[in-house]
Amino acid sequence: MPLRPLHGVFVASHAIAEKAITRKQLRLLGYRRIVQGVYADPGLEFDHRLRCTGVALLLPAGTAIGGHSAAAWHGAPFAGPADPVTVLRSADVRWSGPRGVRVHQTVLGPEDIDVIDDVPVSTPLRTAWDVAALEPLGTAVAALDAMVRAGSVSATTLTSRLERAAGEWGVTKVRRAFGLVDPRAESAPESKVRVALVLAGLAPVPQFHVQHHGEFLARVDFAWPEAKLIVEYEGAHHFDAEKIVADDQRYAVLVAARWRVIRLSAPDLHDLDSVVRRVREALTS
Repeated sequence: MPLRPLHGVFVASHAIAEKAITRKQLRLLGYRRIVQGVYADPGLEFDHRLRCTGVALLLPAGTAIGGHSAAAWHGAPFAGPADPVTVLRSADVRWSGPRGVRVHQTVLGPEDIDVIDDVPVSTPLRTAWDVAALEPLGTAVAALDAMVRAGSVSATTLTSRLERAAGEWGVTKVRRAFGLVDPRAESAPESKVRVALVLAGLAPVPQFHVQHHGEFLARVDFAWPEAKLIVEYEGAHHFDAEKIVADDQRYAVLVAARWRVIRLSAPDLHDLDSVVRRVREALTS
């Protein structure tokens, strides 16, 4: 277990014992508790990687940050600050971690671990497997899409990994998730919407270029060209004043060209069945 701080993150008892800080300073100077006994400089951005860095200070040999947590190092930083930190441990390591840590016992060798910025993190391919095996399907595919898009892994590598995976733990879930990967998705919400649509038999064309009489009009998130139907997911940046005006103008052009547009936002992610119904009704109307 490392004693020295990692990038502004430290074990409080060690820092106090080494007289780097006092208990009073720890209490009064605004240091943020990451997990029990581990604190961070208050000026650091509090995100999931910071929590992982804090947990890394507690990790014994034979463990590593893994799964959805490790994906933050491999192009898919989607786990939130309050989400549990996933830690992989081999069977001979007896460690359950503090509250806020999810420990997964598995076969874990040195070849499965990279050390990045002093943090032991599962390798990209191992991370892809564990994300697919441990997370809900939409969450898993969103992370895998981003990892492939970032170049951490390739679709060919994922396929090759499956070819030698017969009988391995989680292979059924992994095969399903790997089969849905499409790096054309540009955000996690887009991936989740696409997965719901594909599973419902309503597979769209992602990142479709809309043209009208040979003129390019727009690139849209999802389209069914024959039905002239578009689905767009609008993230938080779409609600800036200037972006709202630009979006309205863009959609007016599409509607004038006789395309129908379904606009989605964050609340729709909580009821993807309703999204599927809206799309199905639009396609059959």
